Amino acid sequence: MDVEVLSISTDSRFIHKMWQEHELSKMVDGGVPYPMLSDAGGRIGRIYGVYEEMAGVNVRGRFIIDPDGVIQAMEILTPAVGRNVMELIRQVKAFQHVRATGEATPSGWTPGKKTLKPGSSLVGRVWEIWNPSMAF
Repeated sequence: MDVEVLSISTDSRFIHKMWQEHELSKMVDGGVPYPMLSDAGGRIGRIYGVYEEMAGVNVRGRFIIDPDGVIQAMEILTPAVGRNVMELIRQVKAFQHVRATGEATPSGWTPGKKTLKPGSSLVGRVWEIWNPSMAF
């Protein structure tokens, strides 16, 4: 998909190595194929607003950052709620489509579905092209 994936937590590189060898490698053949970075002290987490000072950890979050370094999307979840990787992939594809075409992707858009072409001719007429049932 022409993206770079990074994992960052306050855990040390040694904890990441153990996590990779004893857990992730059993879930994903060969372990996760992207770098796991250590944010000891939470400096990066503070910048992104996910560092919990009292606990000394970064809260789980994900950020889609475009090639210009601009955050296009973010999601912060409590540890008890799992993330949806398919939704992340859908969003990356949508952001890539928007960047390449200038079109807008409505709720639930996936490649091949209708897009919206922003402009004055669309005002008051979105309903002719898209409706909420198309999001599912």
